[in-house]
Amino acid sequence: MMSTASFESVQKDDRSRRQVADMTNAKTPRKEFLEDLSVLQWILTFLFLGVTCIILMVGLLFTSLWLFPTMCFIWLVIDWKTPERGSRRKPSMKKWKVWEHLRDYFPIKLVKTAELNPNKNYILGCHPHGIMSIGAFSCFTTGFCGFAEAFPGMRATLAILAGLFRIPLFREYIMGAGLVPVSKPSLAHLLSKSGTGNAVVIVIGGAAESLASHPGEHTVLVKQRKGFVRVALEFGADLVPVYSFGETELFQQITFSEGTLGRTLQDLFKKITGFAPCLFIGERWVLLPSRIPITTVVGSPISVPQRLTPTQEEVDHYHQLYMDGLSKLFHEHKVSCGLSETHKLCFI
Repeated sequence: MMSTASFESVQKDDRSRRQVADMTNAKTPRKEFLEDLSVLQWILTFLFLGVTCIILMVGLLFTSLWLFPTMCFIWLVIDWKTPERGSRRKPSMKKWKVWEHLRDYFPIKLVKTAELNPNKNYILGCHPHGIMSIGAFSCFTTGFCGFAEAFPGMRATLAILAGLFRIPLFREYIMGAGLVPVSKPSLAHLLSKSGTGNAVVIVIGGAAESLASHPGEHTVLVKQRKGFVRVALEFGADLVPVYSFGETELFQQITFSEGTLGRTLQDLFKKITGFAPCLFIGERWVLLPSRIPITTVVGSPISVPQRLTPTQEEVDHYHQLYMDGLSKLFHEHKVSCGLSETHKLCFI
């Protein structure tokens, strides 16, 4: 016999899916097709564009077009530090129509719970990573989820894997989108040399957390991730917990148990490249995710003092405050975002 809690959970899941179905039925076939293409291009970019650029550059070195990749590699050396100096943002990319279709596919929504003072700087810790962090990208990199309108005077910058900025051509694309490497020099530049009103967004769990992304589960890798707290203390940037409800519901992931050959190879690949090779399947066309709403909730700031050389006790203290704030944010908004009261947030 199904328990009351399980029955309530099923009811809520059914209601969420019916709401999505109603929204989908209201769209024209052309609109749905454009949304499908927009999401597909995002997924293909996420998975293959960097690798394609590497193969292209290396392959062209052995052709009559060898001068092109040679010049690209020379430019890479000359322009090496630009990503850590705020990148080379192209504002027009934020308004590409493809991002609007990407938002509407799920749809993706940004929810504000407190004010952010434009006279201060902040580090926003975004959870969970999911397979591709679609909610974080859409809300904090594109101009279609209303961040600028919700937080006047604030500039959001998403920090991602630093190694991606070492790939010729690909680096130009992600810099144009306003992305920056999640490295100490990069964060230091944004929090100390770019004035105030900066909201630096870090997906705390990173690639390792993507391996824990499964529908119905809410697991965040944060217990031993304290570097962002130390940076916040060094520059006096307040901490803000952020949770993207629905992020882990988009794909079905093939999981390898700890100790198996598959998991060992995944961990080894992640250690070498910094990227976790998840094996997943979408709802349609193999790669297209489920049309599950993603609601990214921005929590209340946690005031952090400036300490040029923070002690471990201070780091631990504010790290605990951050985890408490994240837990509170999750439990206060889980029901309104389609979960049941029985859902729990697991810290690892």
